[in-house]
Amino acid sequence: MGTLVDRRVGEARWSAVLGWGDVDHKGSLIVGVAAAEKAHVHWFLPTHGDGRYLGSAVGGREVDLSYLTQVAEGSDRLGYRGVLLPTGRSCEDSWVIASAIAPRTRNLRLIVAVRPGLLSPAVAARMTATLDRISDGRLIINVVTGGDPVENKGDGIFLPHDERYVVTKEFLDVYKCLLAGGRVDYEGRHIKIEDGRLLFPPLQRPHPPLYFGGSSDAGIAVAAETVDTYLTWGEPPAEVAKKLEVVQAAASQRGRKLDFGIRLHVIVRETNDAAWRAADNLLKHLDDATLASAQETFARMDSVGQKRMLALHGGRRDKLEVSPNLWAGVGLVRGGAGTALVGDPETVAERIKEYMRVGVSTFIFSGYPHLEEAYRFAELVFPLLPLAHSSPLQDQRRGGPVGETVANDQLPGALRVGQS
Repeated sequence: MGTLVDRRVGEARWSAVLGWGDVDHKGSLIVGVAAAEKAHVHWFLPTHGDGRYLGSAVGGREVDLSYLTQVAEGSDRLGYRGVLLPTGRSCEDSWVIASAIAPRTRNLRLIVAVRPGLLSPAVAARMTATLDRISDGRLIINVVTGGDPVENKGDGIFLPHDERYVVTKEFLDVYKCLLAGGRVDYEGRHIKIEDGRLLFPPLQRPHPPLYFGGSSDAGIAVAAETVDTYLTWGEPPAEVAKKLEVVQAAASQRGRKLDFGIRLHVIVRETNDAAWRAADNLLKHLDDATLASAQETFARMDSVGQKRMLALHGGRRDKLEVSPNLWAGVGLVRGGAGTALVGDPETVAERIKEYMRVGVSTFIFSGYPHLEEAYRFAELVFPLLPLAHSSPLQDQRRGGPVGETVANDQLPGALRVGQS
């Protein structure tokens, strides 16, 4: 591998140039995003806490390693492709937890965050290669720039919004080259490396898959040039379609093609009425003071994606269905992903397919509480989806008990020999 050459983030303003519309600045059609034929479905590891209600300690539960292991082992058993481990000062450290979870799971991929600006790209590359090897190639990297200036300052980062993405781009230039086996001499605006090398490579070559989300011009520019899968939070499908077209157009100008993913919550029950009652019940113990305090915290953030989440509900409880079966109630008190798909299994599956039709192939879901809802969602919805990965819920050829034996003598229902 050759020496890495410094290539700084371009100055193009993608939303200004492309206008979030249907034509570029030359009048040509934007490169379309193909519909996804199969879905990669992941779950979420709640290292920042869990419970039965939002914004309240009522119904809260202790989230220790034993509980997180239960969620991870359940997700693995059910056939989720992976689990996302969140990052930030409200969370247990994702690298430590992933290292503890890896030996307890077989097929589950671990989506772990790297934080440009908090860690040198060389150290991050060594950590990545190590965890990829000890997990037998099950690591996915989620690149997180960070959108809360107050939290960033608490971590020692005092850079303005767009400059943080300059750091992210420089970080990824070095990080990717090291993981691919390159020797790095690099001097950027923020990062300087001399004779950078990685002696022990990752199992996945040239590196584990890179996920990244950023709705600003600066974020889209970084995504277009560096990552494998672009993530968005759960906006209405029409808005997601517009965003993905812009991101793919930016990538196409660099000769690249991206995959696309979405981060959503889910509330699925056997009937639509029961699902909407469950959604309302999540807010049962949320008082106005807690809601107002959460909105003040969100208002200080300079994340464009967070601003788009806030715009969906405006901090109000009375207009939370922002698109058919898309509920913004989670975002009243939770930062980041703030919307949930709500409905019966057929309805939720159809809404997922709606996102697939606009190009989304990777889904990262969660629900409260995460252990129970991992089972509920998989059992009710997996059989209705064209999954890109195997799930025991789509294959009934198992030898042990499935459902309770009837009268201590008979297998239940359709699992009797000779029935389909």
